[in-house]
Amino acid sequence: MLSGIRPLCGSAKMELRGVCYVLLTCLFYTSSADKDFFTSIGQMTDLLYTEKDLVTSLKDYIRAEEDKLEQVKKWAEKLDVLSATATQDPEGFLGHPVNAFKLMKRLNTEWGELENLVLKDMSDGFISNLTIQRQYFPNDDDQTGAAKALMRLQDTYRLDTHTISSGELPGTNKDVAMSPMTVEDCFELGKIAYSDADYYHTELWMEQALKQLDGGEESSVDMVTILDYLSYSIYQQGELERALDYTKRLLKLDSAHQRANGNQKYFEYQLAKQNKVEEEEGQKEKEKREREKREASDKKGRPADYLPERRKYEQLCRGEGIKMTPRRQSRMFCRYSDNNRHPLYVLGPVKQEDEWDRPRIIRYHDILSNSEIEKVKELAKPRLRRATISNPITGVLETAHYRISKRRTTVHDPQTGKLTTAHYRVSKSAWLTAYEDPVVDKINQRIEDITGLNVKTAEELQVANYGVGGQYEPHFDFGRKDEPDAFKELGTGNRIATWLIYMSDVPSGGATVFTDVGAAVWPKKGSAVFWYNLFASGEGDYSTRHAACPVLVGNKWVSNKWMHERGQEFRRRCTLNESE
Repeated sequence: MLSGIRPLCGSAKMELRGVCYVLLTCLFYTSSADKDFFTSIGQMTDLLYTEKDLVTSLKDYIRAEEDKLEQVKKWAEKLDVLSATATQDPEGFLGHPVNAFKLMKRLNTEWGELENLVLKDMSDGFISNLTIQRQYFPNDDDQTGAAKALMRLQDTYRLDTHTISSGELPGTNKDVAMSPMTVEDCFELGKIAYSDADYYHTELWMEQALKQLDGGEESSVDMVTILDYLSYSIYQQGELERALDYTKRLLKLDSAHQRANGNQKYFEYQLAKQNKVEEEEGQKEKEKREREKREASDKKGRPADYLPERRKYEQLCRGEGIKMTPRRQSRMFCRYSDNNRHPLYVLGPVKQEDEWDRPRIIRYHDILSNSEIEKVKELAKPRLRRATISNPITGVLETAHYRISKRRTTVHDPQTGKLTTAHYRVSKSAWLTAYEDPVVDKINQRIEDITGLNVKTAEELQVANYGVGGQYEPHFDFGRKDEPDAFKELGTGNRIATWLIYMSDVPSGGATVFTDVGAAVWPKKGSAVFWYNLFASGEGDYSTRHAACPVLVGNKWVSNKWMHERGQEFRRRCTLNESE
């Protein structure tokens, strides 16, 4: 349809061009509203090619403008010489009939042509292309999502603002081009944090913007605006003296700033009141107040969190707090496995490595070849959609939104028991069926041959690509007792086991961590990890609670297969012992 609209926009009259613009703008807002570009690096790569096409179109426009100006310049230079000569002896010049004729012709015809040339809009082609391409652009939600992802990475991996702003992240490939963040970029991050009343991150990023301004960087953002945000965010965190200092600095630059003048008076009044109370109270009260100040300072930081195990989760993502003792480690082995002399693996056994003992997590190496990985990605990429999770209240699959949206998944808050928004998955996924391509069928059969579990009752192969700061916070793969209808529609029972394939190496971040037991498994391209979610008794193994850590640097692709209870009756026999 767009190919039919584009010529009309370029050749029709102004009224129709305006109609085209309105139609294309509507297309942009309707088609990109649910893009969620920031949730998939794989799909974001398309934006680079879109931008490259626009740059080419922009250069064509610049060349057209330069050609037009060159024609105007030559005309001006020619007439400059002619008029200088003619005005020295106007009567003698016009006494020649050819000169008189050419003057009439120039003023009647050629100046009109020049006027048309000057008025000619050379931007039609570029504007038409830009309007069409805009339907594929990210929107405000994407920009906000990417900004919050940066702040999430900052917190998870304990990065300072300078490290992020300079682009010197752990695991960064030195050969990859990277442009440092500008004052405007830092200011934008601070504003996004401010809009969420996240004064901790507002302070950090406004301070970084200020440092870069103080360092001599040129910017369209003025220092007064940055100081205004900075002083207020510091005040909101209870630091009156620092807030007052930044307010005074602002007033040195703009003494008439109405809000800053009001804030200065208020801060000084509050400080005077505070000092008076401190002078009047006794030694014990002073010690108590100092203790309260220290406690308040210690608590200063990130906003209140909905995830009770946040600290442990982020520690494991950084490679800290892994609970593997040397004695337990000595019982972990690497081996060649033929899966009880399976005919396919007697002569070519698979490489098996123990990653953890309780729960038992096994890694299988070289499970997928590079060509198989590329084929799976090729099949999945056009169908990547915002990742869904099973709503624990309804059992229905819904979109797990990281950002503010009308369609937000709700879960029970583990602390309050109330319904709250699920913020915990930032990725896009696609489902591939066995009949779509021989490669998918072959992978499914390989999973069955290696695990010994029936994949006919398993869910389809899910492929996921993580976006900027892509993550999946702590969760269970199986349905708990308070979710009796979690997989009722499938009719195949609970998820008995998980098979997770890493389809890319990740330079930094992106580990799979098990928060209850303190385990961490790092992505390795072509390998797969496997664990049982249920004991042989059918009871859920709560030690399998796991998470996908935010991707700091790189592009993380995974695929997973969830096997269900039905069909495993004679492959994994049940027991009466709930912990076996």
